[in-house]
Amino acid sequence: MHFPRLPDWLIYAAVVVALLIAAIGRQERTDAPPAPPTTEAEGAVLAAASPFDPAVVVQVADKVEPGAGTAFSVAQSGVWVTARHVVEGCAQAAIVVGPGRGVAANVKIDPQAETAILTTDGGAPPLPLALGLRLRRGERAFHMGFPQGKPGEASSRLLGRENLVVQGRGARTEPVLVWAETGRTDGLKGTLGGLSGAPALDDQGRVLGVTIAEAPRRGRIYTTAPETTARALAAEAGLAAGAAGEAVNADNYGRVADDLRRNLRVAQVVCLTT
Repeated sequence: MHFPRLPDWLIYAAVVVALLIAAIGRQERTDAPPAPPTTEAEGAVLAAASPFDPAVVVQVADKVEPGAGTAFSVAQSGVWVTARHVVEGCAQAAIVVGPGRGVAANVKIDPQAETAILTTDGGAPPLPLALGLRLRRGERAFHMGFPQGKPGEASSRLLGRENLVVQGRGARTEPVLVWAETGRTDGLKGTLGGLSGAPALDDQGRVLGVTIAEAPRRGRIYTTAPETTARALAAEAGLAAGAAGEAVNADNYGRVADDLRRNLRVAQVVCLTT
């Protein structure tokens, strides 16, 4: 087969156009902002914590104020977990067991993380722990406690890891998990304050971490990383690691949360400063 020979001027014109396109392309890439980092696909196994993960900065006041949060049982003998900022600096912490009634709790702060261990004389049936699972992006979690000081809960979907940079009291940097809020108790509007310390449960009712913060404008919920919580609990005995709890899903998590609060497996914790 014979093809006609192209004129020289046409070849030269094509070369010039190609060079112009390449030069313009290089200039656009030079002026453009850097490409965003590649993210893992939905369902991909979550990578290990890294100092290069995105950071979220939290300012903690030096003065301790009285307040309330959530705690959950991890051992029948009276071992509970909550968020560090709920009880740090308290003159006395207590687990609320009924209207106007509380049980004094001793506090042990994890110096490296947003976790605190409470111990009481006697406890409630523990929640099972699943702190060694390989998490995947898109997994669901259910946060059950006392937002705004009242019974309530939220659901979320795992986005990935970030680094929590705490400034002020207890300054430190620690890896955390970030979740996108997907639902909450009917009628619960505004802040989730008071949910700090609540368990983040998987669909089998097992603890994946401790709820520690929210970013309302972004619709984000932050929890401790599983490995951080596991380290804080390493010295505790009688933990229900690996067991299965009640199945939880988007349709029943409100009822499951009510049962956990009724049995004091999830309880309100108060911080007294005087």
